[in-house]
Amino acid sequence: MKSDELLALFLRRGVLWPTAEIYGGAQGLYDYGPLGTALKRNLEEAWTAWFVGLSHDYYRIDATDLLPEAVVRASGHLENFTDPEIVCAQCHNVFRADTVLEKVRPEGVDGLTAAQIGEIVHAEHVRCPNCGSTALEVPPPFNLMFGVDFGVTGKERAYLRPETAQSSYLAFARMWEVGRHALPLGIAVVGKAYRNEIAPRQVLFRMRAFTQAELQIFFDPEHFALPFDRVREEKLPMLRVARRESGAEEPEWIAASELVASGGLPEFYVYHLAHLYRFFHDVLGYPAERIRFFEKSDTERAFYNRIQFDAEVKLESLGGYKELGAVHYRGDYDLGRHSEGSGKKLSVTLTDGRTVRPHVLELTFGVDRNLWALADIHLGRDGDRTVWKLPPYLAPLTAGVFPLIEKAHAAYALRLADELALVGLRVQYDDAGAIGRRYARMDEAGTPFDVTIDGVTVADGPERDTVTVRERDSKAQTRVPASDVAARLLASVRFPRPART
Repeated sequence: MKSDELLALFLRRGVLWPTAEIYGGAQGLYDYGPLGTALKRNLEEAWTAWFVGLSHDYYRIDATDLLPEAVVRASGHLENFTDPEIVCAQCHNVFRADTVLEKVRPEGVDGLTAAQIGEIVHAEHVRCPNCGSTALEVPPPFNLMFGVDFGVTGKERAYLRPETAQSSYLAFARMWEVGRHALPLGIAVVGKAYRNEIAPRQVLFRMRAFTQAELQIFFDPEHFALPFDRVREEKLPMLRVARRESGAEEPEWIAASELVASGGLPEFYVYHLAHLYRFFHDVLGYPAERIRFFEKSDTERAFYNRIQFDAEVKLESLGGYKELGAVHYRGDYDLGRHSEGSGKKLSVTLTDGRTVRPHVLELTFGVDRNLWALADIHLGRDGDRTVWKLPPYLAPLTAGVFPLIEKAHAAYALRLADELALVGLRVQYDDAGAIGRRYARMDEAGTPFDVTIDGVTVADGPERDTVTVRERDSKAQTRVPASDVAARLLASVRFPRPART
């Protein structure tokens, strides 16, 4: 589907809508409706089950959205958290530089100064996307953070967090004390981040308030033992710098062992790349041929990263590969900056007597972006119906429960719906319209099963108290005892988990 078709369906089904819609909306802000809220929550829980589930020493915390100025000063965000912009001197519109230059410089503008971007603009005779003028200027980069007055006097300054990662760094010292004094130690945060985007676009891809899921793994730089044999032979879709500089856009599949032996990547890094690939492919159901790991060069990657591969997925609705997650090796940059800024010692003493400042491996995941990707990839036409073929554990609803005839079968259907809800299943009772229309509504919402109560269910006879269970993807219908429905559905909605270390 095209982007506008997906958005129209999201609006019609109440998946999401613009914030303050009755006032005309607010650019870069969206609210989630019932289906979107449930899908988003399931996506967050699936991510948590998979990545926090990698180790007994990985934990999820819930941290504040508001950070004192001293934190973002120490982290480097006051100085470096900027986006280059382009201003049209004729129509006075402001644009993101990477958006205006995406055709002449598809690799982006990360690492370039305003002067270098200006040279590209003039050399390529780039025109304003709004009025067509070539009178374009490149001012100093624009800081993306939202600042707020803090305290009763209004003289203090705070900022809405620009990324969830900082919350984990601030929590490290306390988590070390309440934990078992061992590395690696993982701290995960799933929550809102805020960026004053110059030009929000592509619905959920450039938002001003969005949800991130990030795991920061603090480890001993001299010893990060992992069961690498579990992924050694796995091939991963890699687009390395040298390959893309030769003009290639599609990845090459390289074994994990080769990425370590001759590719110059550490085992711990490749191990987590493999688990991110498995999450995308095995848990979210993204086709292998749509996934690639895009390596950022020395000049392109974020200032704090030593190694950076963005996890990208080809989305038809947005015209190509889009970043949905990443793996960053950040070294000891973060704890070093916060140790300096706070005056607190953030090194730890290990059982062998060594004192080390842990390094950090970051696994980051855009929740909103992946919600959109789940629609791009799994929502489509199947004959005369629209079907959202979500994995059952992600689906907003597990089952629709229908009385075939409202007056005759409603009491039984309502009782069964209540019983399924009591065991934790996400179900919706629906008695409106013909049964085919009810099936169609559930197919479009991604509901994997429909349970229908009919005359046979309530009549005397050998099939009394049996119901029909319909499967969304195959449309196959099976008659089963009503008492077996809960166990059958529960087995389908368990979140996949990796083998723990």
